[in-house]
Amino acid sequence: MKIEMYQAPQSTCSQKVRVTLAEKGLPEMNKDWIEHDIDLGKFEQLEPDYLKINPNGVVPTFVHDGTILIESSAILEYLEEIIPEPALAPGDAVGRARMRAWMRYIDEVPTVAVRVPTFANMLAPMRFAKSNNADFAAHADRLPLRKQFYQRMSQTGFGKDELEYAEFQIRQTCERIDAAIKEDGGPWIMGAQYTMVDAQMTPLIDRMDDLGYAFLWEDDLPEITAWLKRIQNRPSYAAAFYPGARISERYPEVYRTASDLKAERGY
Repeated sequence: MKIEMYQAPQSTCSQKVRVTLAEKGLPEMNKDWIEHDIDLGKFEQLEPDYLKINPNGVVPTFVHDGTILIESSAILEYLEEIIPEPALAPGDAVGRARMRAWMRYIDEVPTVAVRVPTFANMLAPMRFAKSNNADFAAHADRLPLRKQFYQRMSQTGFGKDELEYAEFQIRQTCERIDAAIKEDGGPWIMGAQYTMVDAQMTPLIDRMDDLGYAFLWEDDLPEITAWLKRIQNRPSYAAAFYPGARISERYPEVYRTASDLKAERGY
């Protein structure tokens, strides 16, 4: 089979598909699958040719034997169906229902929350700080899917209230994961089996760690701290987070340390 993916190295949604491809035994870009790198900094995801294959104007877009698929969580479930081994879903109906409940929660809460500090701390100041209000508004109008997300922030990012709520949501997510690992015995979120839930969470917790926000969990949530270390020791992590894939590596000029963030946030 021929697999292609239109993706960006630093995109968390692209990363979770790369993690899953590696877990399914397809770790190497341009050997096991073909990469088409979309430059988000140049807004190539909004170019007319790209919008023809992904009208949402986001990455990734997945192509399997010519069939185009979008939405990263749906792509994970599709990979589970076309490459059933090794299994990344429980073998029973109840287990699969629990897995999908986790996946919906991850899509609705931490996935959205992680975008806030990412844009506030890194991308908005770098991309839009010199834009005037009219240019910034015009850019938001171009977005098929995230217009309101952009309209909630300024050219320099999000305000204090938005950041605090995003931190609350990430903390809630970490507490739930920590409790689940304790209850089910780990070492993974749903117990002994590594599942799509782990693959889906990996880029989000890694992003917060990369941005300096590990203080949200590392002092009093030992299970998720240990989970992240186990994740980062898996071969799939090295395959998905190749050099330059972490946002601090890609944009070192605007990176801030955990100490800076703690001081700003009053921790």
